[in-house]
Amino acid sequence: MRILIDFLPILLFFGAYKFYGIYVGTAVLMAATVAQMGLIYAIDRRLQTMHKATLVLILLFGTLTLVLQDDRFIKWKPTVLYGAMALALAVALWALKKNFLKMLLGGQLALPDTVWTRLTVAWIAYCAFMSAINAYVVLNYSTEAWVDFKLWGYVFPLVFLIGQGIYIAPHLKDDDEPAA
Repeated sequence: MRILIDFLPILLFFGAYKFYGIYVGTAVLMAATVAQMGLIYAIDRRLQTMHKATLVLILLFGTLTLVLQDDRFIKWKPTVLYGAMALALAVALWALKKNFLKMLLGGQLALPDTVWTRLTVAWIAYCAFMSAINAYVVLNYSTEAWVDFKLWGYVFPLVFLIGQGIYIAPHLKDDDEPAA
């Protein structure tokens, strides 16, 4: 169910784009993201920082796209979001000596500090890669190709998340195991 909630705005954007163009697609994406965040808030009773940042950037870049009738804004949103995430995680880890992933997820996952550090470095690399690949597609391909990339590019986060799960699985402590 959660993956459907996460995937729905991009599917609606893709469909609206194919039938009505980038500007209707952008408006649909904005509305679908607001609805998505409302649903997430109804389920979890809170929005994570990533959700808030995504909502703000989609509304900001979407509004600029619609008001100025310039599709470059909505196409650059993923580059800005992923770049900001990579930068924030890197500065926190290496300059501030804070691990934001552990701070956000440490209450849900009991992992050794070395694993948290490796996960954070993996997230920094992943976000930098996603930022760069979006920028490459924006600069070198048509809007049509960029929209197709947005839909089929969802393979990257799926592979990344599956890889993370495989990596952390051996490090998770089983609460059902009796104490020695």
